[in-house]
Amino acid sequence: MPITLPDLPFDQNALEPFISARTFEFHHGKHHRAYVDNTNKLIENTALAGKDLETIIKTAAKDPDKKGLFNNAAQVWNHSFFWQCMKPGGGGKPTGQVATMIDKDLGGYDKFALDFKNAGATQFGSGWAWLVKKDNKLAIFQTANADTPITQGVTPLLVVDVWEHAYYLDYQNRRPDFLQTFLDQLINWDFVNANLG
Repeated sequence: MPITLPDLPFDQNALEPFISARTFEFHHGKHHRAYVDNTNKLIENTALAGKDLETIIKTAAKDPDKKGLFNNAAQVWNHSFFWQCMKPGGGGKPTGQVATMIDKDLGGYDKFALDFKNAGATQFGSGWAWLVKKDNKLAIFQTANADTPITQGVTPLLVVDVWEHAYYLDYQNRRPDFLQTFLDQLINWDFVNANLG
């Protein structure tokens, strides 16, 4: 089976005014689709054809000759995960297991929010800010470009995309404003809790 472009888990306009339908038209419809198409071209007639996305990513990550494949496949995975991290009416303080763990491991919600926003704002160039579970504790990670925690033996729980194409049509160069809006209005904490298992 080829790698496919997943549908958004909400309508293109469902997150307005925080993220516009126009942003999703480009971000999901063009950027994410291009990563899917490129991945399929790069695995065609190779031993990785028909493998699942995580296997492709982990195999390509170990081989410097497969950097192009890694970049495209990891971006497919990262974006597919990112869409699930948002929902209409989301954001604000979490409840459930993740809330308890944020209090225990990260110094409470306010400190988490500050540190998560800072991780996204200070990621130089393109990349991602993550909340992950590592050794049974929560941690905040930054990754550059297409890098992804799934190659690092940690469990991704939440991510925000800080590539310019994620926010530029709506926020221009105001990345911190986009990150604050993500925290206040968009996070799908139900998805984060489900990732804790």
